Amino acid sequence: MAIQRLLPLFFLLISSLTFLAQSRSDTNHVYSPCADAKVQKSDGFSFGIAFSSRTSFFLNSSVQLSPCDKRLSLSSANSQIAVFRPKVDEISLLTINTTNFFP
Repeated sequence: MAIQRLLPLFFLLISSLTFLAQSRSDTNHVYSPCADAKVQKSDGFSFGIAFSSRTSFFLNSSVQLSPCDKRLSLSSANSQIAVFRPKVDEISLLTINTTNFFP
């Protein structure tokens, strides 16, 4: 009975220690996907994908801007963003679920 109570605490402790060990190897402290950063092996790096209509990325219907450009008003255009932080040596396949969102 006492072992069953301690088992969830044990798993929580192990997962916390694993997370701390992984975060110590990450020397990149830049978390914004719009900022420049130097990375090395075992570092995490942030990148984002903005989902919106094609016309929302244009300024005055002529100049296409980056999603990081402050002149865009993506928040008022019903846009969505996904931010990822993989490690340099652990990049895997990313998929996009389009069942609820159609840009």
